[in-house]
Amino acid sequence: MTEHARGHGHAHTRPDWAALAAEIEAEGETLLPYVTQALDAIAERIAAPATVLDVGSGPGVFTAALAARFPTARVIAVDGAPELLDRARARAAGVGHPVEGLRTDLPAGVAELPAADLVWTAQTLHHLGDQSAAVGALAGRLNPGGVLAVAEGGLPSRFLPRDIGLGRPGLADRLDALQAVGFGEMRDALGGTVDVPEDWPALLRAAGLRDVRARTFLVDRPAPLDDGTRRGVAHLLGRYLRMADRLDPDDAQVLRRLTDPDDPQGVRRRPDVFVLAARTVYIGTAPGPSSGTRRSSRLRRGR
Repeated sequence: MTEHARGHGHAHTRPDWAALAAEIEAEGETLLPYVTQALDAIAERIAAPATVLDVGSGPGVFTAALAARFPTARVIAVDGAPELLDRARARAAGVGHPVEGLRTDLPAGVAELPAADLVWTAQTLHHLGDQSAAVGALAGRLNPGGVLAVAEGGLPSRFLPRDIGLGRPGLADRLDALQAVGFGEMRDALGGTVDVPEDWPALLRAAGLRDVRARTFLVDRPAPLDDGTRRGVAHLLGRYLRMADRLDPDDAQVLRRLTDPDDPQGVRRRPDVFVLAARTVYIGTAPGPSSGTRRSSRLRRGR
């Protein structure tokens, strides 16, 4: 079955981030393996960035991963929700890698961000009307030789077999279709929307970045899952309940059962729940010499 983005629903009203924080954290932890793999790939370009920005950090699951991967860096969580920044700071401090929090609204506040050697942003830019301008603005915050990493898209996630013994087989495909409709409506409702092909490598190149590459990373958590990952799956599926009135009534009822913590057929209890996801990260480098320590070309070729 499917999900969309870390920490973001596609409702048209301002979310209650304080209420959603635990849900966002559970989702981020479920998908964290792709981030750790992506950071290893980024470290092939810049092994010791001095300043790292996590733009659209949410409650800081990925911010903490950045701080752990680059322990000598000044790591800054950037988000518009103070409640989430508080959680980001607390999470990172709790694992021994303190980070800073910077409240700013996107995209207007990008120009005020400090210059950085690495700018990371995950599943955030598609919530901005002019994605091309946002990429350009983030690239503009890079020091010479700095790296921009944009995590957007990938493949629909799957959490259960095609036939789960409830309702009609193929619920995941129908949820994919529902998600596509919701995504389009979200984009249409944004202010200042500029229609551009979502060719992320082209957008990074247009922003003046070099050596642009796309890497796709797998999250493969086979059944049986631990309780924490089950909670993450339940939250990811629970997002579709916000559009349940658009589902076939039978599908909506199945979705309610799957997300019910007390139902023996729910994802918190059934034995066949897994996580299989693929996320794509687009990486580009600003012109000029890097201030971060680079690995040798021999090591880079050895990958």
